[in-house]
Formats: sequence, C-alpha cells, structure tokens
Amino acid sequence: MSGFCSIILAAGKGTRMKSKVPKVLHPICGRPMIEYMLDITRSLRSLKTYIVTGYGAAKVKAAVRADGVEFVLQPQLRGTADAVRRVEPRLKGFRGTVLILCGDTPLLSRDIVRALLAKHHQAKAAVTVLTAIIDHPQGYGRIIRDDTGSFLAIREQKDINDQETQIKEINVGVYCFEAPRLFEALKKVRLNARKKEFYLTDVVELLLAAGHPVDTFTTQDVQAGFGVNDRRDLAQAEAIIRRRILQEHMRNGVTIINPDTTYIEANVKIGSDTVIHPCTVIHSDVRIGSGCLIGPFARIRPGSRIADKVEIGNFTEISRTSIGSDVFMKHFSFLGDARVGAKANIGAGVVTANFDGVAKNKTTIGPGALIGSDAIMVAPVTIGSRAVVGAGAVVTKHTRVPAGAVVRGVPAKIFKE
Repeated sequence: MSGFCSIILAAGKGTRMKSKVPKVLHPICGRPMIEYMLDITRSLRSLKTYIVTGYGAAKVKAAVRADGVEFVLQPQLRGTADAVRRVEPRLKGFRGTVLILCGDTPLLSRDIVRALLAKHHQAKAAVTVLTAIIDHPQGYGRIIRDDTGSFLAIREQKDINDQETQIKEINVGVYCFEAPRLFEALKKVRLNARKKEFYLTDVVELLLAAGHPVDTFTTQDVQAGFGVNDRRDLAQAEAIIRRRILQEHMRNGVTIINPDTTYIEANVKIGSDTVIHPCTVIHSDVRIGSGCLIGPFARIRPGSRIADKVEIGNFTEISRTSIGSDVFMKHFSFLGDARVGAKANIGAGVVTANFDGVAKNKTTIGPGALIGSDAIMVAPVTIGSRAVVGAGAVVTKHTRVPAGAVVRGVPAKIFKE
C-alpha cells in the first residue's frame, strides 16, 4: 500500500457530557460529531479509515455507515497510545503515512489536514504534530521548545509546571506518523504513573530521542484544536458550524434575512435566489429549489423536497414531503408524507393526518388542486389534479377525489364534478 491511512480515536466515554450516549455521537447541526472527521478522511482519499471504539462501541458502529471504514475495539480505556496499538495488526506491512485524528474535534478543517500532510511529506519526518496558538490554553497539552524554537516535547496539562502554564502553543491532537516508526515506538511507551494511561504524545518524544526527524505544523485557525468535552463545548461547536453552513449558502446565492435566528443543518441544498426569512429551521436531508420564499417561522424536516418558486409561509411544517413548482402554502399548515403537484394551493390551517397510530400514510395532491382553509386529509388520501377541497372539510382515509371535482363537508362528499 501507498498513500496514507487514518485512525480516528473515538473510544472515550466523555464523562463530562453526563450522558449515556458516546461523546462522538452527540449531534452537531444534525450530524454525529464523528462524521466531521470522516468528511476529512473521505475528501482527502484516505486508503482506509480505522475508528477505535470503546465505550458504546455497538452504538458507534451502528451510527456510522461509510465505505472504507473499519472498527477496532479498545476493550479497556487505557489511553491514546493503547488505542493506536489496537490498530497495528490491521496495518501489518503498511509502510506509508498514518494520520491520527480525534473524534471530538469537529471544527478541524480539511484544508488544515491537507497542509499538515503536505508539510509532513516535504520534511520527510517520522512524525509531524499539528499545533495551534490560542489565548486560553487551559486543558490542552503544551508544545515545549528550546531557546532556538526547536521542538522538545509535548507536555500534558496534568504534567506541566507553573512556568509551562504560560505557553500558548498547544497540541491539537492530530499527527502524521510514518507507520514503521510509529509502531516501533509504541512498543516502548510506558504507563503514565499519574493518569494510569499510555500517552500517544510519548511516542513523539521517543522518536525525537532516537534521532528521528520530528516536525510541527502550526495552524493560524484557533478553532482547529477545539475539543468538545461538555455540553457547553457542544453548544459552542454547534454555533460555529451553523454559522459556516449559513455562510456557504449565502455565498451560493441564497438570501438569509437574519442569520442569527435561522437554523440550517448539514446536508441541505438550496437553490439560488431563494429567500429564507427569520426563525426558520431546515433540517438535514432537505432539498429546496431556486426562487423560493421560506418562512418566517417555518420548519422543513428531513426527507423533504421542494421545487422552484415555492412559497412556504409562517408557522408551517413540512416532513418527508415532495412539493412541485409554484406551490403556495402560506399559513399555519402541516404536510407530512405528502406529494403535492405543481401550482397547487394549500390554504391556511391545512393538515395531512399522516399517522394512524401504527404507520405513516401518504397523501397525494394533484397539480393545480386547491385545498381550502382548515381542511384535514386523513391519509391515505388522493386529491386529483385541479380538484377543490372546501374549507373545513375532512377527507377521510382511502378517499380518492377525482380530477376537477369539488368536495366539502365532514366527512367530505363530492359537491360537483
């Protein structure tokens, strides 16, 4: 094999999260935290990615479904060096680069990791360590250098002295190792007496002591090393990634009236010239066309597909629904598991009653249909093209309203063809 392989460390329990959910599965903008690390390894074409699991291993394995990923169990949580050791049998004979990432650093960018790999290969180092300079380094391992600026060591927070607390250059926890050097040094790592763990950072010092070239790459992005350790960190990471998502949509021609009150999760596509009004929530796996007006106070749930020039107004909700072009749905309505044809009009207060207590049922509304205010359609229901459902009507389940017909009443009956 040539190229590089990746190891994502995801075995920790995340005690400070105070949760039964493994830390790396806590969602950020609609995606498990670890998915952001997988985005990096996929986009940089890692030959293979190994996820080291421990606490909640079965849950992590069930949640992560990606090609080119293998799971490796760390039965006892004995530190990062022990976690990497567990992968060694899978990489037997591999002589390329091993990229090591932490599963709880969702703000790390692909560009930074690409630059780290380039620096590592250019320097022909045994290991290259990603570092960052931050104003408040409390909790992070520090980079120890000599008077000439040469790298000496990585000192964990619990092991630093008073003078070293003033150091602002931190270890991000991302490394490029040459595989033979990495696994050779791992055999020599000793148990840390204070924390009762095997530190991966000790490998760096062992390689340096053995005379192997050790290099660093310092990123100017102070957010790169941000690790999520508790719910406050989770909220901070959510806010930063949400802002990134909004900025990307705006760069692509979407108008967002008030970014501070607009929530758009990851994996959402929106066409140009669409306007998103304040207090709108758009979940993952949503597609919205061009020239649409969405909100204010609208919620678009996963699985929804909205074509061009659709108006979705205030206090509306759409879930797993496909909406054709030029549809109006202006006020106080809910469409769930529905298919709406082009140029249909959904009146105020319209509801598709899609759940019967056991299963979700579908509603089909044909092109050009007019659904009057406060109408309820008890799915499964089919409304033909250009049909009219009167205001306040209740269309009972299994009803098929013919094309062009007018129905009204409770239960709805055909008033005229």
